[in-house]
Amino acid sequence: MTLLERLSAMPTYGIALPYVAGTGGFVRYRELNGVRSHLIPESNPVKCDLTPFILLHGIGSGSGSWIEQLCDERLGRVLAWDAPGYADSTPLKADEPSAQDYAEQLWAWLDAMQIADVHLVGHSLGCIMAASAAHLQPGRIKSLTLLAPAQGYGTAANEVRQQKRDERLQAVQTLGLKKMAELRAPRLLAPNAPQSQIELATHMMSRLNERGYMQATHMLSSAHIRADLQGFQSASTAPIQIACGDLDVITPPQACKKLAEAIAAPYTNLPSAGHACALEAPASVYHLLHSQSLPS
Repeated sequence: MTLLERLSAMPTYGIALPYVAGTGGFVRYRELNGVRSHLIPESNPVKCDLTPFILLHGIGSGSGSWIEQLCDERLGRVLAWDAPGYADSTPLKADEPSAQDYAEQLWAWLDAMQIADVHLVGHSLGCIMAASAAHLQPGRIKSLTLLAPAQGYGTAANEVRQQKRDERLQAVQTLGLKKMAELRAPRLLAPNAPQSQIELATHMMSRLNERGYMQATHMLSSAHIRADLQGFQSASTAPIQIACGDLDVITPPQACKKLAEAIAAPYTNLPSAGHACALEAPASVYHLLHSQSLPS
């Protein structure tokens, strides 16, 4: 089966969130080894012995970008959400949301799923969401893994922030999602990536929702991942690790390594992988995640 065929055969699930503290709406997600007691009215919570891995995708993608991890039984329980405004997950209310807005929705989803502690894993923009979520509720984080982290432009000069934001917004408006995907998706992968990976990345980018993508773009322009990571570190001793493909042209290895050094976190180079490292280097990513789930 091709990657697209595997993805189309993979079920998705959805859950409505209670309207508490400004959250609410609906979240679509994919899951491996799920415990979905919340679907049964008045059921008692079903406890899972394994702390789940929670996977947060990047700006031009969706839960399907984690297809390799969602098929790896060795990881135990794995959940990958479609972030607010992606697939049919409800967009956030604010036109220009902050990273904390996404973090609050993440915890509302996990509360609705009756999940307490997590191994939190982000990719690209998902790393910004993960860092904010860890800062918001540090006591629930068993480990934090950042793959090819986007870092946000929150500390950049205002003209730089506007330029980065407007470039993305204009690409959608000028090209449309389908053409943008055809042009941009291959850059997420290594130059010699197989056609099946290019097809999957293009498919997911072409199916973005314009409002959700625009909201995520605004969040990227105002975010500052390092501040959230340092805030998390001041409140938790949970391990953080950072990794990046050595052929990544979106979040270059030098920038990722510099972030790791700034927070004194271990850095792992992923050979022959581009930006979509969870798809391109699943064996290496498995070992990274597995190391976090071992007893300390």
